[in-house]
Amino acid sequence: MTPQIEQLARTNLLAFVKATMPNYSIGWVHREICARLMRFYTDVMERKSPRLILTMPPRHGKSQLVSKHFPAWCFGVNPDISFMACSYSDGLSRRVNKDVQRIMESNEYHRIFPRTTLPPRGSKYTRSTNLIEIPNRKGSFRSTGIGGSITGMGCEILGIDDPLKDRQEANSITIRDRIWDWYTSTAYTRLSPGGGVLVTLTRWHEDDLAGRLLNAMKQGDGDQWTVINYPAIAEKDEPHRKIGEALHPERYPLEMLEKIRINVGSYDWNALYQQHPAPVGGSIIKREWLQQYEILPKVFDKIIQSWDFTFTDSASSDNVAGTVWGKVGARFYLIDCVCAKMDFVSSIRAFQRMSEKHPKAIRKIIEDKANGPAIISALRNKISGIVPFTPQGSKEARAFAVSPLFEAGNVYIPKQDAEHPWVRDYIDELVSFPSAPHDDRVDSTTQALNYLATGMGTGLISFI
Repeated sequence: MTPQIEQLARTNLLAFVKATMPNYSIGWVHREICARLMRFYTDVMERKSPRLILTMPPRHGKSQLVSKHFPAWCFGVNPDISFMACSYSDGLSRRVNKDVQRIMESNEYHRIFPRTTLPPRGSKYTRSTNLIEIPNRKGSFRSTGIGGSITGMGCEILGIDDPLKDRQEANSITIRDRIWDWYTSTAYTRLSPGGGVLVTLTRWHEDDLAGRLLNAMKQGDGDQWTVINYPAIAEKDEPHRKIGEALHPERYPLEMLEKIRINVGSYDWNALYQQHPAPVGGSIIKREWLQQYEILPKVFDKIIQSWDFTFTDSASSDNVAGTVWGKVGARFYLIDCVCAKMDFVSSIRAFQRMSEKHPKAIRKIIEDKANGPAIISALRNKISGIVPFTPQGSKEARAFAVSPLFEAGNVYIPKQDAEHPWVRDYIDELVSFPSAPHDDRVDSTTQALNYLATGMGTGLISFI
């Protein structure tokens, strides 16, 4: 590193990143982010109370810049600054803290910022994965997960990076409320007068933290935010790229983004990659996505049964639903379906009839909830191949997980005929979910597709 580079890195965040991480893939977007972060830092030092939201697709380098290099650079420029960094879990925040420490203890950092050091082991100053104190200065770096304890700590910069972990959390109103309550009643109150709030995230939901902050601003009772959105593919001509061009083609060329678009489906693509989360209103699985067949393939890779057992005496209770599915390569075929209100005895009979009708469906997946355990206990020693299945996430999360398979045209439904009189009702329930009065066929379907697509049926399909 030359003296000229050292000097430049002291006043320029991008030069600092290059000096301390030479292999970091830098595009125009990272140059722009660094410039905005430097402006944000200046506004904090001038006590202008800056508010900045940066939204960006996954794996495009935002966390490395915003959550790791930016705090390290800030402490080099001003060892007295107090910085609080928050993310969706305490484990993630600890890993970020360690990465900041690695930057600050590097030889390059010591050459650029000789005044700023980390506490030696055994020092009276704290150095942990939750808190770093700059020796002989006022500066501190506090890292915590959303909801973590930060009472008694103040900060001049409050950084929040990806407060939501995944689709399951994003679809939970309970978790979204918890994040909002934590921000308004705990995190925000830690901010020093004139301090800045920096929120960087990938959009998951219209009601996520960024959505609520922007809604409060529109209502006139919230902070005024500068919002910078970086869609993966440009939706209009921009200063650095034309419509249809990739955000960071050196790492994610357009061809790769198009494959991702197909794999994740339109809902997650628009939210995660284009930063335009849409309301869930309406169906998750569209009627036009459904493929229909007249003749089944002669050979399948796998054939399974999938059951959702619910039986009560209530007239308004859900139905018992069982489906038979076959998989050939990337295609999934619905072979048979039964759905009706049943008691315990009739449920067992329906299960036995389906097993006799489809002997090649060796594995029989039964949801290990509601009345499933009773059926499993009654039949396990009489019918082979029964596999208890514990669903992961909400019903909506499970439907979202398999929706890319439908959108890609990989799911085939039989045409309505005398042999398949149930098709119309099946499709109506599927394309009306989550607004349909019943969801038993949907539960059986998502259970089967998650099981077949993941190979062992553990967790939800993830294309992200």
